[in-house]
Amino acid sequence: MSRSGLGTPDISRHLLRDEGEVVVDEVSHHWVAYLRPAVEGFLGVVVLIVAAMIDLDVAWILVLLSWALLLHAAWGALREHRDRFVITNMRVFRLHGVLSTHLATMPLTRILDITVEKPFHGRLLGFGHFVFESAAQEQGLREIRYVGRPDERDLTIQRVVQRSGLRGPRVYGA
Repeated sequence: MSRSGLGTPDISRHLLRDEGEVVVDEVSHHWVAYLRPAVEGFLGVVVLIVAAMIDLDVAWILVLLSWALLLHAAWGALREHRDRFVITNMRVFRLHGVLSTHLATMPLTRILDITVEKPFHGRLLGFGHFVFESAAQEQGLREIRYVGRPDERDLTIQRVVQRSGLRGPRVYGA
């Protein structure tokens, strides 16, 4: 399931294909996570336009400020784009980083609880945050922010855990 594109992480390199691991869902950040870089980029363009209209003795400072804002915005957008949360039939993992890559993995057997936090604006815009509780409390997969369709994704994880037989047999009736 390797996607091609500028700055897109190669998820397939981290799969245990020999063990039958397959991707159930690959989650990139909700568009809200890109608002800050977009605002910074817009401000960078505005500052550059203002610099074109003022005296050259001062304009160079604004041009430098504009480039700093634009570069920071590009870096922020790339950072968000490269941050992926992956649900497989065996584990969940998060792959993130721009220059260096960080991989945090949690087998389905270690997931004790998943909390889905949906702030008011997240409920309106369709995103939430996952908080994972596991036996090892300090791991790189504790909190996943800006997850689109969080209820659907939570059900996906619960379904995968149930199908793997980790939560006991299904109970029909009462």
